[in-house]
Amino acid sequence: MDFTAERKAMVDSQVRVNDVTDRAIHLAMMAVPREKFCAPDRAFAAYSEESVVIAGERRLMPARDVAKLLQAADAREGEKALAIAAPYAAALLARMRVSVTAQESDDAVFAVVGEALSEAGVATVVAPLAQPAGEGWDLIISEGGVESLPESWGAALRPGGRIVVVERRGAIGKAALYVQTREGLSRRELFDSSPAVLAELKPAPTFAL
Repeated sequence: MDFTAERKAMVDSQVRVNDVTDRAIHLAMMAVPREKFCAPDRAFAAYSEESVVIAGERRLMPARDVAKLLQAADAREGEKALAIAAPYAAALLARMRVSVTAQESDDAVFAVVGEALSEAGVATVVAPLAQPAGEGWDLIISEGGVESLPESWGAALRPGGRIVVVERRGAIGKAALYVQTREGLSRRELFDSSPAVLAELKPAPTFAL
């Protein structure tokens, strides 16, 4: 399979046509080998429009949605980003000259994507997803869904820092951009998206008598 041709076709048919106009994102997506971020036996599907298995229940977010999150994030060269459950987005940001750390809670994910992240110059850390590693981040991005934004993610931003994530409580989720302002986090809805909610960030069930 000619993955170079597949990458170009993905950008042309899934990214450009969905109002992603940032050329830096196009170039990064044509350079980063998406096939190295999914389970080896699913590499043939890496450039489809589907969510592709990485390991266990974790899946790659469709390229269209990753690109739209990145465009909303407005990442700038030299910024510091934390990619929580977002290994492909981490590699793209690194290609865009952002200093990136990829955070996962499951070593099985890094067993699949670790080599590609190292080649991209991305630092890695294993820690619970509800507790961002470090603080003072310019940008936090996640390819997994959340039912609601963890307060700890907002607390890990510097003033003016941004979060891009999909909030999903039903069949269809909403991607959102959060910005840390003097008054707290502002929120703006972006587009519909339906990644699986990250299991460890699901609220504990409550029981009523």
